[in-house]
Amino acid sequence: MRNSWKIRLAIGALIVGFAMFKKCANTQENPYTGTSQVISMDPQEEIAIGLQSAPSMAQEYGGLYQDQRTQNYVKMVGQKLVNSSMARDTPYEYDFHLLADAQTINAFALPGGQIFITQALYSKLENEDQLAGVLGHEIGHVLGRHSADRIANSEIWQTISMGAEVGGGMGGAAGAFGQNILLGNGRDDELESDDLGVLFMINAGYDPYQMIGVMKILKAAAGPSRVPEFQSTHPDPDNRIEQIEASIEKYREAS
Repeated sequence: MRNSWKIRLAIGALIVGFAMFKKCANTQENPYTGTSQVISMDPQEEIAIGLQSAPSMAQEYGGLYQDQRTQNYVKMVGQKLVNSSMARDTPYEYDFHLLADAQTINAFALPGGQIFITQALYSKLENEDQLAGVLGHEIGHVLGRHSADRIANSEIWQTISMGAEVGGGMGGAAGAFGQNILLGNGRDDELESDDLGVLFMINAGYDPYQMIGVMKILKAAAGPSRVPEFQSTHPDPDNRIEQIEASIEKYREAS
């Protein structure tokens, strides 16, 4: 029994060691943000995942909004942000879509450049600058390669969880710890995307202070039921406002 336990422990340690080696081997600096990330796919794979997932994701939100003029308007604002920023020089294929869902306030980006905003959120925006703030934030997620980073980290934590389970029955604890790490990274991703969104707005000639208006809209929409920041994958809107104000000051001083 003792030898069996030692063998299990050794195998578990090898699996965990392999996961950590894989993490180190796949760690690279994002050329657009300077952030150190774990990435296990190239941009073309990200684009393929996004294009493949886009139809089903759109269907979850009632499909595309059936007004081509409004669709074209959303695409115009998005492309204006791309064409006036470093996003234009990336390999990603940006496309912007307005979803028909009039109940769910949301916007999101798939890997590779497919970006969506729901009619529920769009209808609450007060001007083009606020729409630019939402879309600029989502472009930041694509350029920041946040989905690719989370996918790679998730794969690594699954391997570590398997090693911990083989070695000592601790897979559940390791998996839960990994999930907490991923949630923390998610909050950092949101703040980085806010920062990039401010830069994109300024470059495209939009008023970056209108992104603060977007935060107020999100806060009002959540109402008193809004969960505490530490229980959410998104930072508290009030904290995001502070960061946005700091980003505006930073980029305006640099210009």
